[in-house]
Amino acid sequence: MISLFLLDSAAEMFLFLLCAGRRLHQSTNQLINQSTNQPTTMSVFEVTGGKKLQGEITPQGAKNEALQIISAVLLTPEKITVSNIPDIADVNLLIELLGDMGVKTERVQRDTCIFQADDVNIDYLHSETYKQKSGRLRGAVMLAGSMLARFKKAFISKPGGDKIGRRRLDTHIIGFEKLGAAFNYNSEQNVFHLDGSHLKGTYILLDEPSVTGTANIIMAASMAKGITTIYNAACEPYVQQLCRMLNRMGARISGTGSNMIIIDGVDYLGGTTHRMLPDMIEVGSFIGLAAMTQSDITIKNAGLEHLGVIPEKFKQLGIAMNFNGDDIHIPSQECYEIQTFLDGSVLTIYDHPWPGFTPDLLSIILVVATQAKGSVLVHQKMFESRLFFTDKLIDMGAQIILCDPHRAAVIGLGREQHLRGITMSSPDIRAGVALLIAALSAEGKSIIQNIEQIDRGYQYIDERLKKLGAGIQRINA
Repeated sequence: MISLFLLDSAAEMFLFLLCAGRRLHQSTNQLINQSTNQPTTMSVFEVTGGKKLQGEITPQGAKNEALQIISAVLLTPEKITVSNIPDIADVNLLIELLGDMGVKTERVQRDTCIFQADDVNIDYLHSETYKQKSGRLRGAVMLAGSMLARFKKAFISKPGGDKIGRRRLDTHIIGFEKLGAAFNYNSEQNVFHLDGSHLKGTYILLDEPSVTGTANIIMAASMAKGITTIYNAACEPYVQQLCRMLNRMGARISGTGSNMIIIDGVDYLGGTTHRMLPDMIEVGSFIGLAAMTQSDITIKNAGLEHLGVIPEKFKQLGIAMNFNGDDIHIPSQECYEIQTFLDGSVLTIYDHPWPGFTPDLLSIILVVATQAKGSVLVHQKMFESRLFFTDKLIDMGAQIILCDPHRAAVIGLGREQHLRGITMSSPDIRAGVALLIAALSAEGKSIIQNIEQIDRGYQYIDERLKKLGAGIQRINA
């Protein structure tokens, strides 16, 4: 096998990738169909591309934070008020699930809820309805940590969510086990049954810095007896937000923001108020949208201090940005040029645990690179199916070589060849928005099917884009 590290130039690298990529691309469509077998949606987006957008847009509350914070309301019988909640399908399903469990939910505004879990129906967790509903939402796994802490039992159904490859529950289950929980797996029902009657603080070295795994273990340990130390913990802003909220409720958690979190278990947690951060994935998506459509857009209240390297990665693609307070202004650019490494080699952008680059934005990076000048290798390390949407971009006229399930080489043409509108289907949340951005920049009309995937993560996305001047219509079939 030829090693990529022995190739002397970018041209040689792409020639090698082209030979391998052509063979792989022939079978990609079949793999995509297998990995994105979704029910037929009743609505589609009809997108008329080529329009320059202008105006201001405010990111929604963070989806990934919301799933943790809303699950944590089970830790106390007192009231918890949560604001800046994103009005999206995944979060609304979790709130509905809590209501079914007996949690009182008062939605005083669309983005604000008051929760009170003072009369939770534990027996509901045994029901077929709970199993089916929780199985539709991967975020439902986050209920396990709070249930174990307060009620000493939990049930985890086979997770739903995006079809982007394997998403292991090992980190969650092993962490619970080390805290003293016992579990058994019902293969017929695809359900894990957990008994947390004897939770006790311990030392836990995670084999991966899983965000949801870290959050779940923190919640379980918050009311365990003794001290729990989690090493190699995820330190994303969303985990930091959870720790701050729990401390306001009376928890004793230190090490917030580092990869070593120490929890001194308490007997009782009380009520509090909490406000979600802006969604960093939406912020990155809007930066990419502005660049692709040559638009002048200001992202209001972007939460700059919590974005990490996200702005820097888009700058590496040549995208200009101005920072005014907590706002990001992306001016209209005729063209943008991808940087190279200092030795002149082709830029590689890859995902990495925080404070590295989030995997949720690699789909956006890939799409934006198609209209840049220059080349980039996108390396998606975490999920082996997330790049399979590239065949749709190739059909639109993009120059992309899918090297393997984890890597794609993008040859930017500097707008010399515009993308063209096609009919396509959204395979997951992030790829769906990436395809939407491509359609908004393309010549002609595009139809995007399976848009409930996009609705799972982006609230009122069509209405918000219309206010910027986008040509997008939601059509009920």
